[in-house]
Amino acid sequence: MDQVIPYLIIAGKSVAVYLFIIFAIRFFGKKELAQLSVIDLVFILLISNSVQNAMVGTDSSLQGGMVAALGLFIANYILKFFMGKSKKLSMILQGEKIILVHDGKVLASGMKQSTLSMDELERAVREHGVSGIDKVDLAVLEVDGNISILSDNFSRRTVKPRKKPQLSHNP
Repeated sequence: MDQVIPYLIIAGKSVAVYLFIIFAIRFFGKKELAQLSVIDLVFILLISNSVQNAMVGTDSSLQGGMVAALGLFIANYILKFFMGKSKKLSMILQGEKIILVHDGKVLASGMKQSTLSMDELERAVREHGVSGIDKVDLAVLEVDGNISILSDNFSRRTVKPRKKPQLSHNP
């Protein structure tokens, strides 16, 4: 039993860090993975490296790493299970859809809440094949980061994943 306790501690620390990172990302304003910029991605990679020792401590063995990963997989499975059972928990962790445009008018509150710029909204509208924001009946930032656009008097609906602009040209 004494040999198992260090691994249980590693699993517990890993779960604590996992939950902390989820809440920290939500608290600091990133609602969807699609909103992550290159800077955000680098930040998350550095955070993961900085908390590694907090999870496994001095145990750099294969078993320690596998126990940490197993703890994270189990925590992720349990969290998703409870999110499926509880709309409130799902809303807390994933957020809610945000209405960006209604009847051709940009909603300032939705834009502020989503942290989207007008350029990003206009680009999304064009990606959906709509000529301008004034032609959009409804634009919604979904909880998964996709933007849904309804146009042509709510009869034409398109959903396309949000893309970050390409930083370099690759012919």
